[in-house]
Amino acid sequence: MAAAELILANGQVLTMEPSAAPARAVALAGGRVLAVGSEAEVARTRTADTRVIDLGGRTVLPGLVDAHAHMEREGLKTLRPSLAHATCIADVLAVVAAEAARTPPGRWIVTMPVGRPPFYFGGPSNLAERRMPNRHELDAVAPDHPVYIPGLFGNWGVPPGHSALNSRALALHRIDEHTCPDCGGLQIELGDDGRPNGVIVETNKRPLVEFSVLTQVPAFGFDDRLEGLRRSLPLYHACGTTSIYEGHGSSPETIAVYRRLWEEGGLSMRTRLCVSPTWSNVAEARLAMRDWLAHARGRGSGDPMLAIGGIYVGLGGDRAAAHAVRRALPNTGWMGFVEWANRIEDFRDYAWLAAEHDLRVHSVVVDRLSEVLEVFEAIDARFPLAGRRWVVEHVGYVTASDIERVKRLGLMVTSIPFYMLWKNGAPRLADRERQEEFLPQRALLEAGLPLAAGSDNIPVSLFTAVWASVAREERTTGRAIGPGQALSRLQALETVTRNGAFLSFEEDRKGTLAPGRYADLAVLDADPLTVPLEALGQVHAELTLVGGRAVHDSGGWLD
Repeated sequence: MAAAELILANGQVLTMEPSAAPARAVALAGGRVLAVGSEAEVARTRTADTRVIDLGGRTVLPGLVDAHAHMEREGLKTLRPSLAHATCIADVLAVVAAEAARTPPGRWIVTMPVGRPPFYFGGPSNLAERRMPNRHELDAVAPDHPVYIPGLFGNWGVPPGHSALNSRALALHRIDEHTCPDCGGLQIELGDDGRPNGVIVETNKRPLVEFSVLTQVPAFGFDDRLEGLRRSLPLYHACGTTSIYEGHGSSPETIAVYRRLWEEGGLSMRTRLCVSPTWSNVAEARLAMRDWLAHARGRGSGDPMLAIGGIYVGLGGDRAAAHAVRRALPNTGWMGFVEWANRIEDFRDYAWLAAEHDLRVHSVVVDRLSEVLEVFEAIDARFPLAGRRWVVEHVGYVTASDIERVKRLGLMVTSIPFYMLWKNGAPRLADRERQEEFLPQRALLEAGLPLAAGSDNIPVSLFTAVWASVAREERTTGRAIGPGQALSRLQALETVTRNGAFLSFEEDRKGTLAPGRYADLAVLDADPLTVPLEALGQVHAELTLVGGRAVHDSGGWLD
């Protein structure tokens, strides 16, 4: 047997291999798993040069696979001053004043939203005054700078979002009492003098204010996004994540940012992207698929660290939002993808074209799975989908009939349990008759489907997804949604390890700990099988390896 470079011993090794015997140690060499099993079995690979780490009983998992990560967003949040600590308007103004003191006059001051991350629930209700600072208060601390305090990005928390601007920022945008009477979902508040007081309230989930009204606010540039991505990596690795799959699609600029970091040798996350297209109609789509997306056909192209394959095709959406985002390209704001507005007829046309050009389709379906399946079944009769692994994302209601149809078509299914159940599940509680059909994780797994789970960057840790899959609790009531669909802890871990590898056709390379697999693993700070349920979502990694190389080491294991 070959010699091990590193052995992790005296631990609980959850290989996530079906029916695998309990393991206590794992040996690594050449960026791969060399052996896994009992202490005695693994010790056979040891030589005088082998480094041995005593785990002290800690749990080892395969590196987590985030099936819907939006990873590039997290680091962007650190590029702007935080208001997380603010409990009153004076706290907000102090941050703006400090920025004004170190920012050349005339340059923008842009902060993060009011509220506590990662959700920013409540916005200005977190402040003692229960309102945003007005333009006059902002003018007093930053008279020589345009100032913008953005509202929340709707996917983080729950709209409405509350933005605040000072007089300079309002003037640059020529905002007055007559501005934006027909902008959907936006309200420009007026003061006692009948003029804008600097506060804009938005009820759109995908904020439009920067694309439609506040077009002079500095957008994240390429260098910002590159630095944001660099900062995102350690945050995800600290949660044990070693692979991401961006099925919601990545805009051309987002893909370029990942490519640049990969070229520099700084991409430590195994990254799988699909294309978020910029086309606006079928004619444009046909040309793009025929002439420019050959690299994304079939299983895609790339290497073990960065690969690109398939396209995202949206269903639904707001036409004003889609138009505004395309007009602002390459800027996509916090999204990182290109917004869509497709009727089911448009979706059908794009999906047919994709099948003709062997482009794998990804789509967020939520409660429209049955409609999508009708389209896919018609396509399957002409272009068999078996083996292509088209992906239905963010599933909501799924019937028993839907599950059988998904199996026949060979589709992949991804879920966002924390987002769908805990964060946004309240409306589902009223539908008692269909609760067991809402995100039916147990039924999907028991049908033999490799259900995968993602974080959606809300928050970054996949252990919140694991917790939500087990507890299925809704945040405002603590009640369980469809308790019969709750997963065991081991099943929930399966959705964020082994099953995620199927999305990228890599089930023979990652997602489990077995000889020949990538040496991607995480040493955890608690046992996810026995930690109290309320602490399951807070489990973190003390050591994370990608290809046998440490990308996170909070415990000094490899010092």
